[in-house]
Amino acid sequence: MAITVKELAQKILNHERVFLLDIRKEEDHNDWSIEGRNVESLNIPYKQLENNVDDVKEKLPNDQEIYVVCARGISSQKATQLIQDQGVENVTYLEGGMTAWSEHLEPMKIGNLSNGGELYQFIRIGKGCLSYMVLANGEAAVIDPVRMTDTFKSLADEKNASIRYVFDSHLHADHISGGRSLADETGADYYFPPKDDEGLTFGYQELEDGTVLRVGDSVEISVFYSPGHTIGSTSFIVDEKFLMTGDILFIESIGRPDLAGKADDWVDDLRQTLYDRYENLPDDLVVLPAHFGQMKEINDDGTIQDRLSSLYQKNERLQVEDEEEFNKLVTKNLPPQPNSHEEIRKTNMGQKNPDSDERREMEVGPNRCAV
Repeated sequence: MAITVKELAQKILNHERVFLLDIRKEEDHNDWSIEGRNVESLNIPYKQLENNVDDVKEKLPNDQEIYVVCARGISSQKATQLIQDQGVENVTYLEGGMTAWSEHLEPMKIGNLSNGGELYQFIRIGKGCLSYMVLANGEAAVIDPVRMTDTFKSLADEKNASIRYVFDSHLHADHISGGRSLADETGADYYFPPKDDEGLTFGYQELEDGTVLRVGDSVEISVFYSPGHTIGSTSFIVDEKFLMTGDILFIESIGRPDLAGKADDWVDDLRQTLYDRYENLPDDLVVLPAHFGQMKEINDDGTIQDRLSSLYQKNERLQVEDEEEFNKLVTKNLPPQPNSHEEIRKTNMGQKNPDSDERREMEVGPNRCAV
């Protein structure tokens, strides 16, 4: 029986030992694979496995379950059967493969808010995306939702809450936003930063610096303008406790300013946000980013968060005092841009409307939003 992506995600988030046999091509595995604190991954492409099953068998553990991984969960079924035919019983495959892994969302509770409110983080573990839901008195606000909107609606239903607000912190370039879709599906008000409107084909409520919105008439969400990743990038201060930084500040890095081709134009904004705007905020705010880069950023409780004061001590990108050195750091020698980032930006503007298979294909690959 196959293991589901949810079952595998929970094993990894619980730091259980996991052994993966990844049968994709070597370059695909090296570019993007399943990782975790106690994950061991053996890459043997399917053709090689098919021709040398006996040799592969000798490399497999006999004291733990083996999970075979491919792109879509098809070749892995064949590979599992080949291995089982050699007498190996502790082997199964990942249902849906890396495609399903990329789409899985795992909701994790961050903590309680004022007047009985709650805050949840949704970890898209295979893509590095992070979304959030604020719940209070039968209402919810969702921040930076991805396109798998059913997960957000399911949690709201479970909590007997109606989704009132949906926010996108900026025009995303690495993944397809579920913001507008979720708002349409639930009747929520959709908010977007107007400075990132490069030709949106749909209406929205403007995110303006200093605006305060209330969820359930009790939990405040304050809008905080924080440009740099994009010219419209916006942060949110929730309940005076949490700072949602979008793609500006991550746990171990900072946002890249080049995904719209304007790195030289936006690098000064990025520096000002990180070294001025954020530094003037209370240092006990808990930072909740919109992405994470490495599995080691996940805390023991399964969440991705840290205090602002801690990041100013530990995040090396926040300790580059020389302005010229900082500018060089974030405009030169950047990692490859996300797959299909221009097509994703146009989709998020409503200028393109790819079908579901095309949307999956556009998002294949790792998160690459960080410097």
